[in-house]
Amino acid sequence: MSLIAFASVKKAAAALASKQSLKCASRRGYPYVSNTTMASVAAESSAGGRLIGAASRHAEISQICRGIPYITNSTKNEYAVVGKWILSTAGLVVGMIHIGGLTRLTSSGLSMTTWHPLGSLPPITTEEWETEFNRYKEFPEWQQRQDMTLSEFKFIFGWEYGHRMLGRLVGVAFAAPWMYLTARSRIPKGYQKKMFGLLAMGGTQGLVGWWMVKSGLGQDRVDEQYQIRVKPVRLATHLCMALATYGALLWTGLDLFSIKSSDALIQKQKEIVKNLSRDALKKLSRLRTGSMLLTGLTALTVASGALVAGNDAGYAYNTYPMMDDEWIPSEMLDTDLPMYRNITENTATVQWNHRLLAHSTALTGCFLVVSGLFPAAMGARGAASLLLTPQARNGLIAVGATVAGQVTLGITTLLWYVPIELAAAHQLGSVAVFTSGVYLSHALRYAGRSNIIIKEASKKIANKNLISHKKSIVGVGKTSLL
Repeated sequence: MSLIAFASVKKAAAALASKQSLKCASRRGYPYVSNTTMASVAAESSAGGRLIGAASRHAEISQICRGIPYITNSTKNEYAVVGKWILSTAGLVVGMIHIGGLTRLTSSGLSMTTWHPLGSLPPITTEEWETEFNRYKEFPEWQQRQDMTLSEFKFIFGWEYGHRMLGRLVGVAFAAPWMYLTARSRIPKGYQKKMFGLLAMGGTQGLVGWWMVKSGLGQDRVDEQYQIRVKPVRLATHLCMALATYGALLWTGLDLFSIKSSDALIQKQKEIVKNLSRDALKKLSRLRTGSMLLTGLTALTVASGALVAGNDAGYAYNTYPMMDDEWIPSEMLDTDLPMYRNITENTATVQWNHRLLAHSTALTGCFLVVSGLFPAAMGARGAASLLLTPQARNGLIAVGATVAGQVTLGITTLLWYVPIELAAAHQLGSVAVFTSGVYLSHALRYAGRSNIIIKEASKKIANKNLISHKKSIVGVGKTSLL
């Protein structure tokens, strides 16, 4: 009797565990589990199914509920400290992007007419300031700002100096800990090449910055009618390089927080998707493709925004949704500029392109959020047709919030004639959307296993059909002989 009672208790415990897993999957709202899995677990639990089957299903759903957590505790992840350093550096890059935007908005970018790779001390005495001011007067921008006082020059010089020195601080904040952690053998295997690549990107950014500034210092700009600025294409290149560096740092940091080894990560990814239906795998794969599309569109929108800033195009067509009562402004076509310059230097064209890309990014973000968080609204069979880990769900929520905020900021900035505060916030908003896209793509990387499983399944089906076809041919041959 005691053995029978013990077995009954074990079955009851398995059923209870399975029901708890279902609550985790459906009520807590973390992932969406396939209908087949939900029905199977429910059947095994209610009917008192085999202990092994129920336990297996419980383990499957528990794995989905956990997902692939980001482990920031150093006692549980020996590389957490490396991840924190990388993400801290990424935060400094965001600060540098912000200060760079303010430097542009305050028209301070051409105040420093020399460049020293290791930097230099700022002017201290009145004589040093006068010398620096006189050097500035030798360049074209001074011809348009001859009423500037020394006090006003100190203001714009301070912005540009701070931006350059922050760039050097980012370099030190990356290189010094890297050398220390390398000496202590704390860098994970296979990551040293990535560190060299990140350092190269940061160093290149400094060179690109000076290449950009030089475009506004040449004597060929003296007779220009409009206010002298750096060339828009170079400004966009500078910003995109910073954004790419930030994205690489962010992805690497999240990788380091994910798990101790790449082999264990791959195994965990397989465990999450191995029991999904073919339809669920396809939907999951499409969601990941959409997240990467969102990230790419965001980067393109940022680049087009730099062209808008470089041409001061935000001060024109301050109406929405139309551009001065036109959907496609006539100024886009009525120009003597060559095609490539029309795309990068025509005020109407660069703003129209920016609006088009911004709308495309926003619509992609909305589609991702609805299809991921509310699959039933997209015509899916039941709300439990797509599997999401908690990390992927959080990524979708972040995408929805940042896209909504950025659209609101963009329209408000345009209608209010680009006040500095809103313009700076709008640039940071673009970084926030990019961050949410990168995070979602990283959180959905287990979906990359979906394609592998689908291909393997398709290959098995094809082989099975081929074998059946051969058997049928053999059967027909035997029949004909008889």
